Amino acid sequence: MADPLTLFTSVGLSEQKAKETLKNEALSSALKEAIAKAQQVLGASGIDKSMGTLLYTMVSRLRDPRRLGFLTDQIAQRKICTELQLAGRHTHTHTRTHTWILVCSFLYCFHVYTLLAALEFVKGHPQDPINQKEFDTLCGVGVVITPEQIEDKVEQVIKKHKEQLLKERYRFNMGLLMGEARCGLMWADGKMIKNEVDLQVLHLLGPKTEADLEKKPKVPKAKAPAGDALVKEELTVNGELKIEGRSLMDQLRGAALNFHKPGENYKTEGYVVTPKTMDLLKEHMKVTGGQIRTRFPPEPNGILHIGHAKAINFNFGYAKANDGICFLRYDDTNPEKEEEKYFTAIKDMVEWLGYKPYAVTHASDYFQTLYDLAVELIRRGHAYVCHQRGEELKGHNPPPSPWRERPAEESLVLFDRMRQGLFAEGEATLRMKTVMEDGKLDPVAYRIKYTAHHRTGDTWCIYPTYDYTHCLCDSIENITHSLCTKEFQARRSSYFWLCNALDVYCPVQWEYGRLNLTYTVVSKRKIIKLVETSIVRDWDDPRLFTLTALRRRGFPPEAINNFCAKVGVTVAQVTMEPHMLEACVRDVLNDHAPRAMAVLEPLKVTITNLPEGTWNDVRVPDFPANEFMGSHVVPFTRTIFIEQSDFREVIEKGYKRLTPDQPVGLRHAGYVISVQKVIKDAQGRVAELEVLCCSSHEVAEKPKAFIHWVSEPKKCEVRLYERLFLHKNPEDPSEVPGGFLSDINPNSLQVIDCALVDCSVSKAKVFDKFQFERVGYFAVDPDSTEDKLVFNRTVTLKEDPGKI
Repeated sequence: MADPLTLFTSVGLSEQKAKETLKNEALSSALKEAIAKAQQVLGASGIDKSMGTLLYTMVSRLRDPRRLGFLTDQIAQRKICTELQLAGRHTHTHTRTHTWILVCSFLYCFHVYTLLAALEFVKGHPQDPINQKEFDTLCGVGVVITPEQIEDKVEQVIKKHKEQLLKERYRFNMGLLMGEARCGLMWADGKMIKNEVDLQVLHLLGPKTEADLEKKPKVPKAKAPAGDALVKEELTVNGELKIEGRSLMDQLRGAALNFHKPGENYKTEGYVVTPKTMDLLKEHMKVTGGQIRTRFPPEPNGILHIGHAKAINFNFGYAKANDGICFLRYDDTNPEKEEEKYFTAIKDMVEWLGYKPYAVTHASDYFQTLYDLAVELIRRGHAYVCHQRGEELKGHNPPPSPWRERPAEESLVLFDRMRQGLFAEGEATLRMKTVMEDGKLDPVAYRIKYTAHHRTGDTWCIYPTYDYTHCLCDSIENITHSLCTKEFQARRSSYFWLCNALDVYCPVQWEYGRLNLTYTVVSKRKIIKLVETSIVRDWDDPRLFTLTALRRRGFPPEAINNFCAKVGVTVAQVTMEPHMLEACVRDVLNDHAPRAMAVLEPLKVTITNLPEGTWNDVRVPDFPANEFMGSHVVPFTRTIFIEQSDFREVIEKGYKRLTPDQPVGLRHAGYVISVQKVIKDAQGRVAELEVLCCSSHEVAEKPKAFIHWVSEPKKCEVRLYERLFLHKNPEDPSEVPGGFLSDINPNSLQVIDCALVDCSVSKAKVFDKFQFERVGYFAVDPDSTEDKLVFNRTVTLKEDPGKI
């Protein structure tokens, strides 16, 4: 046989493509096998360039090597002659127009024909024997489309749309014509259809004119009147958030994702089919009834953070969007780090985000089953007891275990001794005979820990690892889609291997990118360090991005869910700025947080032309943009308080609020005040103002600004929060050489203990949210007492560059 490079170029591959192929050992080996099998049918020189291209496409895309011989035979016998028959689409680089042909073809033909390319057919038929007649029918074997047929079909389509074509000319959607033509000619060459459409359209319309070449003018979108909340575009449909025209549930429905259908696990790339796979899938379908099942499997050794919110939304949201169910399963296999408070907090946060688990389960629920499966794994020769120490297994290339080939009977005895507590911690482990995708050899399945478990007590002294537990718990619970973050991709092959090694139902693991935020840390170890060094108070300190901290700060769960929807589900890791999340918070609070008035740095104002004992009730709308949503009453008396920053002794250019020479309006009160006297304390600071007031209807000129105020207020504490860290990436040594603890923002918390708030909030409960007019959004903190409310600033109001 010729050398591989000559062999590959002899069947039509370019020299460059042949060299690239040789770099991939698996691909080049498969291609050599396919060429050899084809030459057995056609002879050494019987493979032309078009057939060579088909063979290359076939081996580069085939996921089940058992089908290589079958497909090679179909190509060699010229039953599969085109890339459309083989792969369902052309593999060369498409123009936009050509891609549109294929898209339109699919859309128009979906309900008329079932088109299956050969590769897709064998993917959907993993078991022998293949039905040749069904294959021939669904893959267009023997179907010949003549140029005359294409010409006649295109002529019919153009006749159907002739009136609209003459009206719109070249602005007509030509993809529509191509799609309809393809609908009647499923196996026709797309280029031939496009050329015929172009030819007949040119014959009908003639060459393009200057008017045809002009860009179609964009129709401007109608803008809603400013401040009119009633006419703004609806952001929800049937209670579902819309993101850029699509609801969150639409984004998570199966049609929007390339996920397999329940029972069709074998169609997933990389999924391993065994002789028992189809029977196991049938049993799985009997149990689930074809229902989608997901799970959210946190470790109960810390508090959930913003990244977990994406996982919660994806797992629970995908199940909900497809009428499925989602389990909350605690991965409680490490008793040393697990505490009851974490179990409670995790469930609280899942429910706070609006999701209800179908069932709350624990890995520990299945400890006996997992142990029995481990015994079976040893019996089958797939696991062994090893005595290498932990330090020996560290690093990229640890030495192979000298106990790897010990007899199964010996490992069974030793594993039972591990179970009985006859070894010290670290003296023995159970390891699986497999290699993970990252090259890790023989991962540990069980290790010894003499620590009481919070649920099982001292029943067990050996505990399964994540690598062993995860896939088997998914199998036990009949999970259909095991959704994991990208770092677990290296475990996918071992996930499939373990289920298949035990001949149990094998779910499909899908990976997606993590969600990270700048200006924060979410590592459990690092948050504990922040707590221990008293930089933050606890896991729910509002400067953190744990979910309990965000709730305490006043972030609505809807805003967090909306943020996750906007981020979307991507394979790549996503790092977002906190202001993106804060924008989602403002959007929700603007519509749901009632208004109140609060003064953070009070300045006393006495209205001298009002008599002592004056008390007027002022009605303030809860939502000024929509007064039908309710209101509350606040008192207006002779003494009010305003913000110190709303008064200046000396007027400056652009300053529109109160000065000795410039009156100002009082929001909602209907009064305008003007300064009569400035009273200062011993240090020369402004301590009080004496003013005159008059009705806003009586002034000749409308004041330049209206400010907020309080009267007969309640004293409260206000906590203002800024970024906890000074740099975007506090964990990056190149950005913060001294480590994250050296990057703390000294101004991340400001406590104002003598702020004033109007009496409308006096009955507020913990976590109630308000917009303090002109100040920001605030939420009631759990530290509040009957005597004094404590408010956390959730976010500031939207910045207005023109406002001074």
